[in-house]
Amino acid sequence: MDWMLKDLASSVPHTRHVVVLSADGLCMARYDTEMDTADRLAAACAGLQSLSAAVGAEFPHGDGVMRMVVIEVSGGFFYLMAAGDRAYLAVLADDGVDSGLMGQRMRDLVARIGEHLTSPPRDGR
Repeated sequence: MDWMLKDLASSVPHTRHVVVLSADGLCMARYDTEMDTADRLAAACAGLQSLSAAVGAEFPHGDGVMRMVVIEVSGGFFYLMAAGDRAYLAVLADDGVDSGLMGQRMRDLVARIGEHLTSPPRDGR
């Protein structure tokens, strides 16, 4: 999966980190990102996807499923996209990123490899 994450990072200027995570916040894959950073991002993403599901429930005609979250902060952008059953794609990008291009490339990546990004529920034993 590394080459596909590399393709996303290299095709969108200003991309800093690309991480694939499970719904419970475990890093499944990363590109050009230290493991500590990837783990922190994955843990934060688990909370964000939970919060977005709560907000999604407020739309009476929707299915309540989070598809994408975008957060703009001083210095850049954070993107979180559903990428399969119980799996997510997260990207951190600096100011200057083309948000439209990032969204398109993330959707393309998820469409190409979404079934490979599925994270089965962990057994609690």
